[in-house]
Amino acid sequence: MDLTVKTREITGKKVRTLRREGFVPAELYGHGIKNLHLQIPAKGFDKVLKNAGMTTVITLVLNTQKHSALIHDVTRDYVSGDVQHVDFYEVRMDEKLKAHVPLEFVGEAPAIKAFGASVNKAMSEIEVEALPQNLPHSLIVDLSSLDELNKSIYVRDIVAPKGVEILVDPETAVATATPMAEEEVVETPVSVADVKVESEEKKAERAAAKDSAEKTQ
Repeated sequence: MDLTVKTREITGKKVRTLRREGFVPAELYGHGIKNLHLQIPAKGFDKVLKNAGMTTVITLVLNTQKHSALIHDVTRDYVSGDVQHVDFYEVRMDEKLKAHVPLEFVGEAPAIKAFGASVNKAMSEIEVEALPQNLPHSLIVDLSSLDELNKSIYVRDIVAPKGVEILVDPETAVATATPMAEEEVVETPVSVADVKVESEEKKAERAAAKDSAEKTQ
């Protein structure tokens, strides 16, 4: 997947003008290469990010040069969610690298209907090592094997593509069918002030009753 980029001379607070013109400031860096200040089209980047994610190698086209890179970091505006800055990491296609790959949960756990269970997902991504071209977009976790309470899917159950090594302990639980928590009965705490008022009222009632009894004698 290609993304056409341009070199960027504008830095600092002046990059606001780039954003107003529909561009996003970016940086390209990597092991043993010189950092490059870039600007990329906002709409074009949104499409690339959606299709490639952050684990698929893309090609940055800079004039006549082509750079194989991963989207390493994306900074967004806190309010609008618009992309404010992007970091690209240039890779060597013959050199393995480590990356965090998203987990994609598919299927439905039978324990949900059978026992009213809930599925506790312990992780959303997992660290792997592979050549850049072998990095998967995601790894599948099939929940259909969770047919009993307290049953888990472990890292060892995840099938990785050829050339991809999972770096997490195989005995680590990824998802578990857990019993639904019972509703707790919350007792309303008694206010000391209420107790005092109630005691005074009782005392007044006893005094009134005593006076009435003495008058009738």
